Amino acid sequence: MKRKINIYTNFILLITFLFIAGCTDDLDQSDPNSETLLSAEEVYSNPDSYIQLVAKLYAGLATTGQSGPAGNPDITGIDEGESQYIRGYWVMQELTTDEAVISWNDKTIKDFHYHTWTAGDAFINATFNRLDFQVKNCNEFLRQTTDEKLDSRGISGSVREEIATYRAEARFLRALSYWHFLDLYGSVGLVKEDSPTDFFLPEQASSEELFTYVKEELLDLVNALPAMGQNDYPRADQGAANMLLAKLYMNAEAYIGEKRFAEALPYIQNILNGPYSLHDSYEELFLADNDSNGAQNEFIFAVAYDGLFTQTYGGTTFLTHAPVGGEMNPDDFGIDGGWAGLRTTSALVNKFQMGDDQREQFFTQGQNLEIEDIGSFTDGYAIAKWKNIDSQGEWGSNGTGAFADTDFPMFRLADAYLMYAEIVAREEGGSESAALGYVNALRERAFGDSAHNISTNDLTEDFILDERARELHWEAHRRTDLIRFKKFTGSAYLWPWKGRVPNGAPTESYRNIFPIPSNSLAANPNLTQNPGY
Repeated sequence: MKRKINIYTNFILLITFLFIAGCTDDLDQSDPNSETLLSAEEVYSNPDSYIQLVAKLYAGLATTGQSGPAGNPDITGIDEGESQYIRGYWVMQELTTDEAVISWNDKTIKDFHYHTWTAGDAFINATFNRLDFQVKNCNEFLRQTTDEKLDSRGISGSVREEIATYRAEARFLRALSYWHFLDLYGSVGLVKEDSPTDFFLPEQASSEELFTYVKEELLDLVNALPAMGQNDYPRADQGAANMLLAKLYMNAEAYIGEKRFAEALPYIQNILNGPYSLHDSYEELFLADNDSNGAQNEFIFAVAYDGLFTQTYGGTTFLTHAPVGGEMNPDDFGIDGGWAGLRTTSALVNKFQMGDDQREQFFTQGQNLEIEDIGSFTDGYAIAKWKNIDSQGEWGSNGTGAFADTDFPMFRLADAYLMYAEIVAREEGGSESAALGYVNALRERAFGDSAHNISTNDLTEDFILDERARELHWEAHRRTDLIRFKKFTGSAYLWPWKGRVPNGAPTESYRNIFPIPSNSLAANPNLTQNPGY
């Protein structure tokens, strides 16, 4: 069925030797291989190992440890599935907004929707540590692949050229994690491959310093990475760097207090002029064969999952299982059973016309539109967007349906279309006619005709924010979008149970970023807590 995982499958034996140091609740950025240095040196001396080593960096976005879905975790102190990169990021991006609520009573999980989280929150701590762990591994790969190291090991020829590409990919993955740090936490310790490898406590970098670092890394990687469409799926290429640069500039006001929308435009245009194309079926973007059914041509950067080789209780296994409950049939989703957790609010439902738009993937049978009790799965419509079934109706490769094959598109072309239109709506550049063309292309795919196309007068900031919800809901964009439009906290936009009130209530502006976890503050006296916490 899907075999894009070839970059992942060969690293399994290596991780017995590499990257085995679990991430603890401090900001020690020392060499994660310090306890297995001899084995690491032996592995890095093998020219065939480098592709497997960079595969481990990509797997850091998908897996949670060294023993399948659970048993030998990277991150300690929390359920292993809850420590997974995409699951942690998704929870913080979606459960804090109008797009998602959860019925579970796992620790403080409901605090996200209520906007009552604290610095002691275990989920905030786990995501912080996951990002930190990913940065450590990228740094170590870069330390081990310097010219000096490669010379000492006699690595030369075509392998040496390939390693130069792998280094660019490692830098991109590190920049991605630092962007997530910046977006979620504002300011953290900035550690690079030339930082000390012995135990040390890094100084805290300001949001301005983090912004500048990520920007400069990406400006270099726009040229250093393989050309768009020229790297193996789902590895990063220049398209991924262009898209992340655009994201950085689009949200610059939230990060550094400066509007930089116009600076995002050239990088968006690079994407629009690239090899990407809209897939003709919205539903197929989120199916088990979205790496091969044509949907992958819309993906600019994706995190790959496989029910056999990247088993996890996070990622798209979480997104296919957690929304299924009530009268929903798990067989329709290619899973072994629903977890009866995730639903959405009427605020999202009401943005649709109900019945005309292919993006309306609500399950309503036995579900109430309004939420009287967040803890009741049947309060709130369910969303049937993510499935472990392919475009031919077959289940994913796992067979039992326990783990999903569906890839997670972190960046896709539709997002670039809407970012371009947003810049035009903000009068920061671009062509109005081109913006209308991009938005209407999405709407024609959604409605199947041009009857619902918009005109010039419709192209407003409010429309773009709502269209982003219709197109990109449950893809981990919503919190960042609402902050950019100044509607995440405060009273400008209320949704059910925001502020722990049935009809919504204003929340404090300091919650636009999350706190530095208490455990990290206690471990590193160089860190200062974000205001308000």
